[in-house]
Amino acid sequence: MAPAPETPPRAERLIALFLDSMRAERGAADNTVSAYARDLSAYAAHVEAAGGTLLDAGRDALESWLAALEAEGRAPATRARRLSAARQLHRFLYDDGWREDDPAARMTGPRKRRPLPKTLSMAEVEALIEAAREDGLRSCCLMELLYATGMRVSELVSLPVAAARGDPRMILVKGKGGKERLTPLSAPARDALRAWLALRDADPKLKKSAFLFPGGGASGHLTRVRFYQMVKDLAAAAGISPKRVSPHTLRHAFASHLLANGADLRSIQELLGHADISTTEIYTHVQEERLKALVTEKHPLARE
Repeated sequence: MAPAPETPPRAERLIALFLDSMRAERGAADNTVSAYARDLSAYAAHVEAAGGTLLDAGRDALESWLAALEAEGRAPATRARRLSAARQLHRFLYDDGWREDDPAARMTGPRKRRPLPKTLSMAEVEALIEAAREDGLRSCCLMELLYATGMRVSELVSLPVAAARGDPRMILVKGKGGKERLTPLSAPARDALRAWLALRDADPKLKKSAFLFPGGGASGHLTRVRFYQMVKDLAAAAGISPKRVSPHTLRHAFASHLLANGADLRSIQELLGHADISTTEIYTHVQEERLKALVTEKHPLARE
């Protein structure tokens, strides 16, 4: 009796294998993997609704999915991101022998206009930090470190306390993909760090934590969501619209202010932990827009 044909793996299994490869080969962060999982599950559902599978879907399935996303009113950036996820999945299925072809190989996504990052003036940053000082030593330390280093919020809230011991002039930051970089600390940031450590270590419960900013959740440290809300509250206290401020806004301010004061792009790239300098170059456009506005508003011969 001939053996029964092997049942092809379900979409969930194929997506899980791809996500495992992202973790193992690229060191993808949990947030990145979660975003890919959502996008690919939506893509698989679209393919299956049309009667297909991930192992036989053709280019027409990808094109119909993009058309459906556009009909839903999804922005070009969202459509491009989701197509990128589907393309990477199909490339994985082809490379690992699950498919004999790659239907997404020559597809191009919708062009997306890269928005200029939102930033703050130096005076606004000073007002935010002053509001943080009034809020307490932890808030002050968080904001001083964020503006002094340009760290991503996930990098900041998960800092190990060991990295802050010994009054460091520089702090070791673990970024995307597990890559590490050293970033200098300003004098105000070092002062705020010393003050927070003294208060933190005086609390027996906090002192036991391996993190600089302990938290009560499963992660053991202050969460990104909680810090996001803290920044919004500080913005309101500083008289700045909370809609204009997020932790990432301080990262943009760090880079923009460095550029405005003469720092070179390569140095800013290294401090931010950007893999590609083209990502850092967006700050030159911010500076150009600021200078254009300055001429338009202040030049005596400017015309409307």
